[in-house]
Amino acid sequence: MACTVLRGGDDGNIVPLTRPFRRGYRFGTILVDLESHRPIDLLPDRQAETAAAWMRDNPEIQVVSRDRASAYASAASEAAPLAIQVADRFHVSKNLTEATQLLLARCQAEIAAASKMEEPAQNESGQPMISIEEWRPKEPAHVKQRRLTRRAGREARYEQAMERHSQGLSAKEIAGQLGMSQRTVQTWLAAETFPEAKKRRKKRSDFDLFAPYVLKRWQEGERNGLTLWREIHKQGYIGSERTVYRHIETLKQASVQAAFNPHRLHTFTASTAVWLFVRDKKSLDEIEQEDLATFCQASPTLKRTYDLVQDFMQMVRKREGYRLDAWLERVSSSDLAELQQFATGVEKDKAAVKAGLTWSINNGQVEGQVTKLKLIKRSMYGRAGFPLLRQRVLHAV
Repeated sequence: MACTVLRGGDDGNIVPLTRPFRRGYRFGTILVDLESHRPIDLLPDRQAETAAAWMRDNPEIQVVSRDRASAYASAASEAAPLAIQVADRFHVSKNLTEATQLLLARCQAEIAAASKMEEPAQNESGQPMISIEEWRPKEPAHVKQRRLTRRAGREARYEQAMERHSQGLSAKEIAGQLGMSQRTVQTWLAAETFPEAKKRRKKRSDFDLFAPYVLKRWQEGERNGLTLWREIHKQGYIGSERTVYRHIETLKQASVQAAFNPHRLHTFTASTAVWLFVRDKKSLDEIEQEDLATFCQASPTLKRTYDLVQDFMQMVRKREGYRLDAWLERVSSSDLAELQQFATGVEKDKAAVKAGLTWSINNGQVEGQVTKLKLIKRSMYGRAGFPLLRQRVLHAV
């Protein structure tokens, strides 16, 4: 059975060697026999007419494995109608990844906008909910007293600044009378409300490593601080009993969440988060699995997206092309516009995509041939044209 791969695109671009065109200005097509693992021809462009003409001259073709370029699909349909077309699994997965990335970017923007509007979360008892990453020990009484004293002083100065502002004084004049920075006065005037001091960033603690275990034991009903300290001390905790007691005091006033930290989502971009959705869950480490769970809990849309993406990638990994129709119906009935657009493209090329998800044939072999082509092309840049490049590629050892 003769197998031919048609390959074009940025990685396989062919630049005329006698003219200084920019990289990616012009593209070509490399054809590889997958049985002999050898390139069998090189075409000067990736137009459908050129590929179709070559196929007419080679009527023995039975299978055409290709990327998702529509030009190659139409060329194979026209010039080799009896040949089976196979869409490469890598390129199909790449198209799905791009669609998922667009969906993630939209959802992340929606989550960020919603988080600015919503009030601090509370549990059913009315207690504030904090993430385990922000779990701090209870503030000592003397520290709290100093903080409140400083706040009272700042509030008094704020009232004085507002009183002078109402009298028509400028920010510079107010700053001079109160012995303050002009920039601080300008900030206060722009805010129009008393500016509360920002909460200090939580410092790393020896307790952080054992926080999930202590939280788990607390949720199981253990309330004895000494018992909890002894348990984590056996696990390697070197801190004091007092530190454990202070963390437990926080649990009595707030509800700590171990699994969901929406602020963690803001550290991801769509281009980095997409790999949590596309990769096999078994290949993710513990932290990546926690991040993935955070995404899925943050939005029902992301949870549906993850289920659909993983179902498709399962078809890719196990070559279960027979499930493609059912998957397309699920996407069609969803409200995920980005995945629906991907599914529309698959529908137009469904026979080839289903063959790619069923057969073992793929374009992997051609990637190495493209790398060799680029090496040859660059080694002879400026010395000759496409005919010599074609001969060197076809006769390379």
